Amino acid sequence: MKAAIVPLVFYAGPYIARLVENSLLEVDQGIIEAAQAMGANAWQIIWRFMLPEGLSSLILTLTTATIGLVGATAMAGVVGAGGIGNLAITYGYQRYDNITMLVTVIILVVIVQSVQSLGNFISRKIRRR
Repeated sequence: MKAAIVPLVFYAGPYIARLVENSLLEVDQGIIEAAQAMGANAWQIIWRFMLPEGLSSLILTLTTATIGLVGATAMAGVVGAGGIGNLAITYGYQRYDNITMLVTVIILVVIVQSVQSLGNFISRKIRRR
C-alpha cells in the first residue's frame, strides 16, 4: 500500500497545480491592475486579491481534484494497493461475485456524488457574483 503513495503524488501534484492555475487565471485582470495601482506587491496581490476573488473557483477545482484522486486510488487498489478497488477486483471480479462488484461501484458513486454536491454547495455559498 505504501508504494502506491508515490505514483499518486506524481499524478495528483501536477494535476492539482494545473487546475489551481486555471482557477487563478479566471480572476478579472481589472482587479489585478487595481491592486497594482494601489501599490500591492506580488504576494499581496496573490493573498489579498486573487485568492479571495478565485475562492469559489478554487473550491470547485479542489472538488474536481478530490474526485480524480478517488478514481486514482480505486485504480491503485486494482493493482494491489488495497482499498475499495482491491476489494472490487479480489472479491467481486475474480470470484464472480456480482453483488460485491455492484456494492463497491455504488459506494464509489456515492462518494463521488457526495464530494461533488458538497463542493457545489460550498462554492455557491462563497460565490460573489
